[in-house]
Amino acid sequence: MRILFLTHSFNSLTQRLFVELRKDGHDVSIEFDINDAIAEQAVELFKPELIIAPFLKRAIPESIWSKHRCIIVHPGIKGDRGPSSVDWAILNQEASWGVTCLEANAEMDAGDIWASVDFSMREASKSSLYRNEISDAAVTAVKQTLERLLSGEFKPQKLDYDQPDILGQWNCLMAQSDRKIDWQNDSTQEILTKIRAADSAPGVQDRIGGQDYYLYNAFAEQALGQEQADVGSILATRDGAICLKTRDAAVWVTHLKRVNPEDGEFNFKLPATHFLAKQLASAPHEQRVPELPLAPETMPNGATWQEIRYRQEGDVGYLYFDFYNGAMDSDQCQRLQQAVAHAKAQPIKVLVLMGGEEFWSNGIHLNQIEAAESPAEESWCNINAMNDLCLEIINSPNQLTMVAMQGNAGAGGVFLALAADQVVARSNIVLNPHYKSMGNLYGSEYWTYLLPKRVGDEQAQQLMQNRLPVSATEAEQSGLIDACINESREGFLNRIKADATHLATSVEYAQRLALKNLQRQQDELQKPLQQYRYEELNQMKLNFFGFDPSYHVARYHFVEKLPKARTPAYLASHRVVNKSM
Repeated sequence: MRILFLTHSFNSLTQRLFVELRKDGHDVSIEFDINDAIAEQAVELFKPELIIAPFLKRAIPESIWSKHRCIIVHPGIKGDRGPSSVDWAILNQEASWGVTCLEANAEMDAGDIWASVDFSMREASKSSLYRNEISDAAVTAVKQTLERLLSGEFKPQKLDYDQPDILGQWNCLMAQSDRKIDWQNDSTQEILTKIRAADSAPGVQDRIGGQDYYLYNAFAEQALGQEQADVGSILATRDGAICLKTRDAAVWVTHLKRVNPEDGEFNFKLPATHFLAKQLASAPHEQRVPELPLAPETMPNGATWQEIRYRQEGDVGYLYFDFYNGAMDSDQCQRLQQAVAHAKAQPIKVLVLMGGEEFWSNGIHLNQIEAAESPAEESWCNINAMNDLCLEIINSPNQLTMVAMQGNAGAGGVFLALAADQVVARSNIVLNPHYKSMGNLYGSEYWTYLLPKRVGDEQAQQLMQNRLPVSATEAEQSGLIDACINESREGFLNRIKADATHLATSVEYAQRLALKNLQRQQDELQKPLQQYRYEELNQMKLNFFGFDPSYHVARYHFVEKLPKARTPAYLASHRVVNKSM
């Protein structure tokens, strides 16, 4: 079918549906929902057989839905309506939730139901559910809808609240008053639930040190909560996060955003201590908040929050790094490089780089760069720190290295993964192996060495120029990754551990390690890694310090989440065709 996606942005769900439907042979084009006139023009240009709205912030205009079948992908069970569906589901601690495909009409979320898929709720943030259970359910529901449309025999279900399977209801936009934390009376679990229901937007508004902030990304703390302190006060900091006292324990909050930024202040998320650094440093010595660094293997899973963790099981080491939204600033790259070096020094045969549950990596940290005194200088520091980390992984002569991608990856994060000997991914993740959509960035992370080795020169150039996401299945078929595993989160982790243990104990281990080192030596003789790095960074220097401001403009628009002015041609294929006519 010819399918037009009408969407607010090319977010994770839209990307997932895009790669899945294209894989099934559908002709999919995308138009950002900028205004009615632009949307109407896109429909006229593409002449779609179906319009799908995977992520909208306003209603489809009547001029479109009255003439074309439009399917809304709504993140709620049958009958659920309103703009804060997942927020309410988390706050109300629903045991199960769902995704419903319904036809657009004059009343929001009240159209005929074509498909609905339910799932069990996890204790997780809204954004985590959105990237995982909601995306999986949406793919299933959309594919069911397409099958039913093509059959011509299915009759969609009317929204009738008297029917026993219509269990949802209308819920209004969740206000900050609904999310407000009562530090005196709310339990740690209740505070976590409120912050999770607002992550990644809009955040939970609260007051810290006399200033109003939005709070994001919270985790329970088991050890520090016994200390005598006022509820809501800061007990400690670690890796940019703050630990806040609750009435029964404590919570870590990793990121903040100013509610009413003053002139010159940043209106985007940053690590919590970025905003509180002066306050923390100026406190009297006896009131100073301690920084609590941890060695990677210090604490058991779940006992505290830490970005980097190391676990060893027999001959296999597992290195976890869970960076918010997959972004990695200079300091995080340096700490992770040190953790990789630490792991390599242990008596292990296989090192498995696990990344985080939500993301593998999305490369350099654009928010931190935008907030720097000199974004160009910080860009340069960040990309060099990423390169040092990649080099640490590539140069692992005493171990075989594996990557286990549990979550999505983009830009330099994809090439960071390719630095390992073997790359395995969950089947439901999406990869964006390119840089150009960020203001024509050239990219580094040794991609000119790592990518052609896997997919060949021609396909490497196609991936870098197309600027389109690829599914894990497509990545496996092209050789970009080695294996794609269609398992649940738990099943994937069990499979990784089984495969890593088997590799470490295999009779072929010594031969595989020797062949790896021989290949690395031959590659180095043919062209040293330092030469690849030098050539890539020469191009990046032009991006950062040259006369073309495209990268800096694109980064500013991305970080500030400015409204889209147009849909890029690589997404809106209908506009490319029209331009060539």
